[in-house]
Amino acid sequence: MSRRPLSLFDRELLGPALLDSLKKLDPRVQWRNPVMFVVYIGSLLTTVLWLQALAGRGEAPAWFIFNIALWLWFTVLFANLAEALAEGRSKAQAAALRGLKQTVWAKHTGARRRSAARRCGPHRGRRLRARRR
Repeated sequence: MSRRPLSLFDRELLGPALLDSLKKLDPRVQWRNPVMFVVYIGSLLTTVLWLQALAGRGEAPAWFIFNIALWLWFTVLFANLAEALAEGRSKAQAAALRGLKQTVWAKHTGARRRSAARRCGPHRGRRLRARRR
């Protein structure tokens, strides 16, 4: 069995994770994580304040508000990317385990009768069932 370890930024995981992180910008998805939802709302409000400062009606310099908004958006996007990468890795691991279930060989040793003695030996894992006692 050849198992290739996945790196943190593997292309097979990173591409779908980037798309999923953008899909997670939906407020209905952000609502599930209250802390990130508050940061998300703060990002939106700070962006509106930046646009107001660009129009000349802001209370702080536009560059300062832009830097705060950029930092908040970076936090939201990075958290979404980290969550999407974790989900992608867990899906890949589950797929690997499903594939492993089909190729595992097990030795069946529970021969109660003489006719069952010929059934002892290696079997595919999916054919085995737990014996009820």
